[in-house]
Amino acid sequence: MSERTPEEVVENVRAGFAERYGQEPEGVWSAPGRVNLIGEHTDYNGGLCLPIALPHRTYAAASRRDDAILRMASAQQDGVVEVPLADIGPDRPGGWGSYVAGVLWSLREEGHDVPGLDVFVDSTVPVGAGLSSSAALECSVAAAVSDLAGLGLLEDADSRARLAQVCIRAENEIAGAPTGGMDQSAALLADEATALLLDCRSWQTEQVPFDLASAGYALLVTDTHAHHELVDGQYGSRRESCEEAARVLGVDLLREVPASGLDAALEKLPTDEMRRRVKHVVTEIDRVEQAVAALRAGDLEEVGRLFDASHVSMRDDYEISCEELDVATETARQHGALGARMTGGGFGGSCIAIVRSESVAGVSRAIDAAFAEQGFTAPSSFAVTASGSARRDR
Repeated sequence: MSERTPEEVVENVRAGFAERYGQEPEGVWSAPGRVNLIGEHTDYNGGLCLPIALPHRTYAAASRRDDAILRMASAQQDGVVEVPLADIGPDRPGGWGSYVAGVLWSLREEGHDVPGLDVFVDSTVPVGAGLSSSAALECSVAAAVSDLAGLGLLEDADSRARLAQVCIRAENEIAGAPTGGMDQSAALLADEATALLLDCRSWQTEQVPFDLASAGYALLVTDTHAHHELVDGQYGSRRESCEEAARVLGVDLLREVPASGLDAALEKLPTDEMRRRVKHVVTEIDRVEQAVAALRAGDLEEVGRLFDASHVSMRDDYEISCEELDVATETARQHGALGARMTGGGFGGSCIAIVRSESVAGVSRAIDAAFAEQGFTAPSSFAVTASGSARRDR
């Protein structure tokens, strides 16, 4: 985990831009990674989710070009990726550059006049940890393009919501990851000391107070370093199963199945696997509503209980956990966590736990020891606070 300060990363990204392109950038923009407190795999089902923005951010230094060429470079990659704007598509440029190029493509598809661009990026968001490094990349670039092209898409919540939709389309159609939109919404709309209640059917948002420190607690994130990749087919297969279940049930989205009608809905489904998938989605949406009520009431013990129930559902019904995530969450609970759950798309990545502030180091050490005993790769644990959304840094 990087310990660089934001100021140090801004200076590094400016220097990297100058080294690659031979001139100073016009500015530096950044967007955060996210942790989803609860509401996993509900977004593409039109459900509810409750992410926070992380202090960890992706930074993009950028300048306009006189031609319709996009050039991209990264502190984490060698070389420069170059593509004409007119040539951007699902297989061009490919790799990490598709997340950047897709944003410009999507803005052009929306009718915006987008110039060619030189971009250099650097990030403190762990890649492959389920903390949405891809959306942080997209949204930092989107913020840069909005300002440099005079699009005004950072000016208010409605504009930012539209820009989030642009980034969602970029990830779905150009990067080829069938994500549902929570990540981009968090990166562009989350506020400090709050969680973002996102309705993925109406795209309405509401800020929910989330300040664990005032109650003597912290949110501990553990990056298990287990492999996490959204385009390897597992994520997409879950989404396809939900869409098929919705067709069988005669609804547009599983959001339309109320928790009170779950048993009746399950009886109509043809396979045990589909029943498990639907059970997770419907109960998870209900857990988001319960968690919001508990946070507003200051009942962190209830939030912890919901964390635990969510993890069991993802492990047993949606089958997206793994040994590392299960060991991390169970160890956190054994050492006093109010609750713990995996977060993100699953199949690896990170877990979160609500622990007493003074116990952060002890719980982290316990998880390290449990991983060593199992022969797993050493994890990285760190406490986080709810932070701000995409912005111009310089």
